[in-house]
Amino acid sequence: MKAFISLGGNFIRAVPETDIMERVWRQLWLTVQIVTKLNRGVIVHGRAAYLLPCLGRIEIDRQETGVQFVTVEDTTGRFHASHGQAEPAGENILSEPKIVAELAKATLVPNPKVDWNAWSGNYALVRDAIADTYPAIFKDFNERIKNPAGFDRPLPPRERKWMTPNGKANFISPRSLSEDPDLPRARAGVLTLMTLRSNDQFNTTVYGLDDRLRGIDGTRMVVLMNKAEIEEHGLRDGDEIDLLGAGGDAVPRIVRGLRVVTYDLPQGSCAGYYPECNPLLPLWHHAEGSRVPAAKSIPVRIHRHC
Repeated sequence: MKAFISLGGNFIRAVPETDIMERVWRQLWLTVQIVTKLNRGVIVHGRAAYLLPCLGRIEIDRQETGVQFVTVEDTTGRFHASHGQAEPAGENILSEPKIVAELAKATLVPNPKVDWNAWSGNYALVRDAIADTYPAIFKDFNERIKNPAGFDRPLPPRERKWMTPNGKANFISPRSLSEDPDLPRARAGVLTLMTLRSNDQFNTTVYGLDDRLRGIDGTRMVVLMNKAEIEEHGLRDGDEIDLLGAGGDAVPRIVRGLRVVTYDLPQGSCAGYYPECNPLLPLWHHAEGSRVPAAKSIPVRIHRHC
C-alpha cells in the first residue's frame, strides 16, 4: 500500500500491532485525513500528508440546493436522518460529500452516469442512487427517511426467514474445541487479556478518564485482575506493572505503566482498555471467517517493576 485516505476515524489507533504500525505508517507515500477533530492519526502520517477539516454532523450543511442532511445507521441496524443545528466553525469548511466529490472530479475520468456536482449539491440524489442499487433495503429511501424514528434494516431472522439451502436455522460445528486455535494452549504465567471500553468512549474517541461502570477515576492506564491472581503474582492493588505480549512468535509487544486494580474477573484472565492495549494484539490473531481482531482474547504476561 502506498497511500491512505481516511474519512473520519482514527485508524492507526484502532488497529492491532500499534507500535509496529506507527513505524511503517510513516513510510507511506501519502496520507489524507478528512476529520472534524484532531486525533493520533493526524500526527502519525506518511511522507506527504494532507489534513482536510470537514463539517461535523452537528453543523448546518448548506449546498447549492439548500440545507442538506445525512443519514446514519445506529448500532441496532436502524437508519435515521441527522440534521445539523449549529453554524459551521468556519465559512470555508466543506462537507465530507463535497470533499469526496471534488477529489473524484480531480482524479477520475468523467463519467456521464456519475454527476459529482449534482450529488454534492443535493444529497437526496445520492439516496436515490443508493435505493436503485440496494432496493431490498433502501426502497423509497428519501420518503421513508422523513420519519423521525427512521426505519430498520431488514433482518431476515427477525421475521424467521433463514437464507439457507433448507430454509431453516443451521448450527455449524466448530473445527476445534479451542477458542484460540491459532495460539498455543494454556501456559503457566500467561493470562488472557480482554480489552474494554469505558462508558464515556465511542470507538477510539475517549471523552474522559473516569469510568463509572468500573469505578475507575482519572486514568485509563490500568489492568483489572481478580484478587487471587494479584496475590499469585506477588502484587498488591495499586502496584504498577507492564504487560508483555505472549503470542509465541518472538515479536516483542509491551504496554508499560499499568496500575493493578482489583476486579471481579475469572481467574486466568485480566482486562485493560481499548485502544491503549492494542499494541499487545498480534495482527494474525483474529476470527477465522470475518478476520475480526481477537481483542477479547490476547495472551499476556505480567512484568513487575523492580
